[in-house]
Amino acid sequence: MTSASNDLSAITNTLTDDVSSWEGKNLISVTQMTTSGILRLFETAAAMRDLVRSKGGDDRLKHKVLASVFYEASTRTSCSFQAAIMRLGGTFLHVDGGKGGNTSASKKGESLEDTIRCLECYTDVTVLRHPTTGSVQQVALGDGTVKPVINAGDGVGEHPTQALLDFFTIFDELGLSLDVDNGNNTADNSHTGPLVVVLLGDLKHGRTVHSLAKLLARSSLKHELVLRYCAPASLEMPAHVKEYVQQCTNVKQEEYSDMSEAVKGANVLYVTRVQKERFETTEDYEKVKGAYVVDTSLMEAAPQGMIVMHPLPRVDEISTDVDSDPRACYFRQMENGMFVRMAILALILGAP
Repeated sequence: MTSASNDLSAITNTLTDDVSSWEGKNLISVTQMTTSGILRLFETAAAMRDLVRSKGGDDRLKHKVLASVFYEASTRTSCSFQAAIMRLGGTFLHVDGGKGGNTSASKKGESLEDTIRCLECYTDVTVLRHPTTGSVQQVALGDGTVKPVINAGDGVGEHPTQALLDFFTIFDELGLSLDVDNGNNTADNSHTGPLVVVLLGDLKHGRTVHSLAKLLARSSLKHELVLRYCAPASLEMPAHVKEYVQQCTNVKQEEYSDMSEAVKGANVLYVTRVQKERFETTEDYEKVKGAYVVDTSLMEAAPQGMIVMHPLPRVDEISTDVDSDPRACYFRQMENGMFVRMAILALILGAP
């Protein structure tokens, strides 16, 4: 597997409110999503939440098998996809292809493409995480792959399902509306004024914030969007992400170094950890570790309506004292991950 670029122009399928646009399709990048497609997903995710809370699930994906293939460590993404397929009556095969894994033929020299093609013989959909940027796209669009592939994170590239669950959380917590013409937007539209989102921490390596910034920018929100980037020196948001956002309408980008200034008037504080595994040396990591810590003193000064999010795992960037603050919604965010992934699987496997 050779390193691929961030060029996503080869992705041709667009995901809309038409369920046929989802069935049997890949989900590689948030750039595939239309505004109506996002709303379709959110409505389906809300229905999944009601289903789980009332009945625990159903059997609409009975006899469907998910291939859960992770070449990097994962707890939340892998477990939530596994829980999602089981809640809908299906099952899964898990392959740990990472350095410490012992279930992958990659240790014998097998290519990633061959591994996925073999798993397709037993399964209906593949969820793939790989450390090489662009690798999931390369597999999904390569010759021979016939079953749908879902990107669970490709290096420092994208993590589209995380961005979708993040946006669903923001949408749900703040009562946002999307600008669509089909009249199906059921949000209560309780949010007024601009939507101000602070992205804090390791923005260089954080594929979650790369995807979220793109997804928010390309969505037709009925609000002006302000993205504030607050990162340690050398860990700023990559130029290719900012250039993508700049092409979108009704979006403003700002850069901050002072966390206290960045949260003034903010609606969302999205915190990311400094990713030790992405640094070439321990010394480089130690220089920026702990640069920003969200604690009770910051929360006292922050807006009362500002929610705090984190894709998890956290290290020391959010004090555990903040957990009891009702504005801390990162565990609600994690629960939403299962509902959104249930919706994605149901749509892609043709049983929404």
